Amino acid sequence: MTAVPTIGVLALQGDVREHAQALEGAGAATLRVRRPEELERVDGLVIPGGESTTMWKLARSFDLLEPLRKRVEAGLPVYGSCAGMIMLADRIQDGMAGQETIGGIDMTVRRNAFGRQVDSFESRVRLTGMGDTPFDAVFIRAPWVESVGAGVEVLGRAEGGPNVGRIVAVRQGRLLATSFHPELTGDHRVHHYFADLVRRAMEEE
Repeated sequence: MTAVPTIGVLALQGDVREHAQALEGAGAATLRVRRPEELERVDGLVIPGGESTTMWKLARSFDLLEPLRKRVEAGLPVYGSCAGMIMLADRIQDGMAGQETIGGIDMTVRRNAFGRQVDSFESRVRLTGMGDTPFDAVFIRAPWVESVGAGVEVLGRAEGGPNVGRIVAVRQGRLLATSFHPELTGDHRVHHYFADLVRRAMEEE
């Protein structure tokens, strides 16, 4: 039988319900994570979008920042969308003074790179390993990846508009990140991809 992973959704901010529904559709059990003891019960974690500075401050307030860092360092599979991508970045451009991240992906991310809320848009994006059909990707105050280290695989780039070619999806080992919000569409291939990644990690433990 295929293992049923328990995948947490960091429930401090963002589209928690939408991510949970997409993960359940991918065959995972879900758990909303707000406390360190809940983090210990999951096989993988999704960090949703929202506002990255608020998310960092809330993670500090809930005593989650250091436990998150430790679990990432220990090999927990994590997927971050939009602000979640920023939280997984080792380096940020245009962040607030003193802004911290969980880190884990050897990349530099530019915060709000695609513009403000009024500049939100949809664009087609092809992602390596997730079929030939492009995603209709939703970008909301989205970051992009300025640069990546040698161990980071670029999975997708913006295909239209003035910022064509910008990196919008990456993977490093068990860590996955996208600039856009796949939970807001009916296309849940990213969540299926991540759930499979978690299952493989469970088999390797």
